[in-house]
Amino acid sequence: MCTAAVYKTKDFYFGRNLDYEFPYGEEVTVTPRNYPFHFRFLGEMEHHYAMIGMAHIADNYPLYYDAVNEKGLGMAGLNFVGNAVYGEPVTDGTKENVAQFELPLWLLGQCATVKEVRALLSKIQITNTPFNEKYPVSQLHWMIADREETIVVEAVADGLHIYDNPAGVLTNNPPFPQQMFRLNDYRGLSPRQPENTFAPGLDLTAYSRGMGALGLPGDLSSASRFIRAAYVRANSLSKDSESASVSQFFHILHSVEQQRGCCDVGEKYEITIYTSCCNADKGIYYYTTYENHQITGVDMHAENLDGAELARYPLVQGEQICWQNRRK
Repeated sequence: MCTAAVYKTKDFYFGRNLDYEFPYGEEVTVTPRNYPFHFRFLGEMEHHYAMIGMAHIADNYPLYYDAVNEKGLGMAGLNFVGNAVYGEPVTDGTKENVAQFELPLWLLGQCATVKEVRALLSKIQITNTPFNEKYPVSQLHWMIADREETIVVEAVADGLHIYDNPAGVLTNNPPFPQQMFRLNDYRGLSPRQPENTFAPGLDLTAYSRGMGALGLPGDLSSASRFIRAAYVRANSLSKDSESASVSQFFHILHSVEQQRGCCDVGEKYEITIYTSCCNADKGIYYYTTYENHQITGVDMHAENLDGAELARYPLVQGEQICWQNRRK
């Protein structure tokens, strides 16, 4: 399962944990403005906004898990198994058909803001068209954000829904309105030491420092991760510098990361394969992996954004340890 979040200090940051039991060979990928996109129903998009994110490249097609375009619009797809429903292609001309796997490229390629995303979504049908026989249709919902607003997009049995997201986070199931409603059960959480309100005359002791957020769920379910990520994000404090902001963003998402051995999904264990943090204002994509906690960065603007070839960076794996002394 996965967790996505936004964060704003001086700059705007967008990123996610990708939690799964195995990787797909994903790479940090920069798509320049002139790399052509072929859409199943809408032909070629020869020119578009440049973008950077994490993608699996299949037949030279960047299948983005999460990405930010050069205008500062970010988008992440998260598993939404059992609830996602995509339609058959529309043939009466009332909607433009966009295959589910094409949606990130379709939106990030031509939208600069969430407002433009809303307008474009009103015109399309997200179809259940698979990429190919090897890659069936993924059941996803999406968090999309710019500096000013964040939304969640869910295609379900009764149609396409767009929700404002004041919490600034998203996990998997249940549907987003139910995730938000559960926050009501935790409205009493506070970062301060808890007061004794249990019962009059019953003397209860705060037996430890650091009892703020007492009652915050700590399990790995998507519902609990949503609550924990929303709380941590909302109460996070950092300076405005790039290093402080990036560091704090990783701390937010690492508060809901999955450790090998704790989430059994059969013969394997789900882990946080990577955590990303993109400075959407500057187009810099930072990441860590399960085996490498050192932050690695890729700058979109260091590439030729007017080119026509993908720039691909395999993930740096293996723990990078900075020794302060070594035995001779």
